Amino acid sequence: MSHPIERLNPAVRYADATGFCGLIHAVEVPAVEAGDIRAQTTSMLEQLETTLEKAGSGKDRLLMATLYLVDMADYEGMNEAWTAWLPTGCAPARACVQVVRLANPDWRVEIAVTAAQA
Repeated sequence: MSHPIERLNPAVRYADATGFCGLIHAVEVPAVEAGDIRAQTTSMLEQLETTLEKAGSGKDRLLMATLYLVDMADYEGMNEAWTAWLPTGCAPARACVQVVRLANPDWRVEIAVTAAQA
């Protein structure tokens, strides 16, 4: 039996999220291009929370997160926003890597997550 793949707001090159067999996969970037890493991370996480909810999940259902930083000097500031956003006791497996650049040169952070559907 084939399981359907669900796509949230699919566009030509990507969807806001995809769901398959009870798992949600999503990627978010900052909605604001100005500001420091805390502002960009907070903006990105607010969008991610909305996307997860629309896909039938939530930030308390995260299984894996991969954060991409242009500059590892931003690590502590990103972590401050992450810690303030994530519910206590709900930390997913997580990786944080430095990249040379992101698709928009003003972005300092990007995140890819896998979450369980509620």
